[in-house]
Amino acid sequence: MTISTAARPTDAAIAETLIASATAARASTLGRFRTQLAVDNKFSVGFDPVTEADREAETVIRAIIAERFPDHGIIGEEWDAKATETAYNWIIDPIDGTRAFISGVPVWGTLIGLTHEGKAIAGLMEQPFTGERWMAVGGQLEHTRNGGPQPAGVSSVAKLSQARTSTTSPDMFRGPHLSAWTELSSRVLQVRYGLDCYAYCLLASGHIDLVVEVQLKHVDIAPLIPIIEAAGGVVTTWDGGRAENGGTCVAAATPQLHDEAMRVLREAMLD
Repeated sequence: MTISTAARPTDAAIAETLIASATAARASTLGRFRTQLAVDNKFSVGFDPVTEADREAETVIRAIIAERFPDHGIIGEEWDAKATETAYNWIIDPIDGTRAFISGVPVWGTLIGLTHEGKAIAGLMEQPFTGERWMAVGGQLEHTRNGGPQPAGVSSVAKLSQARTSTTSPDMFRGPHLSAWTELSSRVLQVRYGLDCYAYCLLASGHIDLVVEVQLKHVDIAPLIPIIEAAGGVVTTWDGGRAENGGTCVAAATPQLHDEAMRVLREAMLD
C-alpha cells in the first residue's frame, strides 16, 4: 500500500513502517544467526564483514519503504542510495554489528531511521534474538521485549567517575582521538567493548551512562539519535554538532556527564 505524499508523514505511518520493515528483516537476520554463513570482506585492507543476511535484510526493508513512501530517499549500508527531491530520507543498517553477528553474540541489531532535512526524526533498533525493540517516533520512546513493555529512560549519572561507559573497540581510536580516549577511559567507572548499537539502547534504558565513538558511518548512528534523545539523553559529535552524518560521537545520560566528557576529550586532544 502507498502511504506517502509530499506532506510530512504521520507518526502512526512512520511507526507502522518501522515495525513492518524490522519484522520483514527478521527472517533474513534471525534465520541465519548462529549458522555457518559465508562472510565477505568489503575492505581490501582491514576487515569490514558483510553477509547474505545483511544484503537480503536491507533489500526487504527497502521494498517496504519504497511501497509506502515512493517519493522518499533511501540510504542503506549495503546498496546504493535512492536519491529523491524530497527532504525525507530513510536510513538503514540491516545488521549493525556484523562482527558480533558472525560470532554468535546477540548484541547486533537492525537499525532503521527517518531523517528530515538531515535531522533524525524517528528511529528503531531491533535485536531479534533477545526479542527487544527500541523505537522513537514523535519524541516518544517505546521499549519492548517480546511485545511486552519494558522500562526506558536514561540514568541520572552526572559524573565521569560514576559512568558505565562503552565503545565498540579501542582499536578504532588513532592519533589525537586515541590520546583523548585513553584519558577519558581512565576516569570512568568501567568500560565495556563490542556492543555496537546495543550500547546506545542500553544507555536509553539506564544501564550504560556514556558511549564514545569514532569512525561512525551515518547509518551507524542516525537511527539511534531519536532513541537517545527521547530517553532524555544527549548525543553530539566531539565538536558539539549534530551526529547524524557520523564520524565522532558522544552520547551521555545527562547534560552534566556530556559536558564533562566533552571537556576531557577536548583538553586531551590539545595536549
